[in-house]
Amino acid sequence: MYNNLAYDTYNQNNIGVESPEKLVQMMYEGILRFNMQAKRSIMDGDIERRTYWINRSNAVIMELINILDYKQGDIAHYLSGLYTYQLRLLLEANIYNNPIKLDEVSQVFKGLLEAWKESTDVANQA
Repeated sequence: MYNNLAYDTYNQNNIGVESPEKLVQMMYEGILRFNMQAKRSIMDGDIERRTYWINRSNAVIMELINILDYKQGDIAHYLSGLYTYQLRLLLEANIYNNPIKLDEVSQVFKGLLEAWKESTDVANQA
């Protein structure tokens, strides 16, 4: 149903997005923003907003899972497992109102974002 939603949206609109590589970067950045908002909602005691922001992060991670290209080798399988684990941490953050779990997810995506930027910069320079 939602398979390749982000990629399809990119292909249909292609407004303000330079490439599929840029789209993945934007998805990582979105997760970081959504987690920050969810953490703020936890601190404010706003359960409805916490759930909203965590659900936004979940949706982006699910899309990242859906667009993995398993033809690229082991990295796709590794990322699938990593993303799935992040979904579990977000679930625990939501159920237990735990900002530490959000921080764990954010740390992973900060690392992925940095690595993604480096790898796409190198690829674009080649």
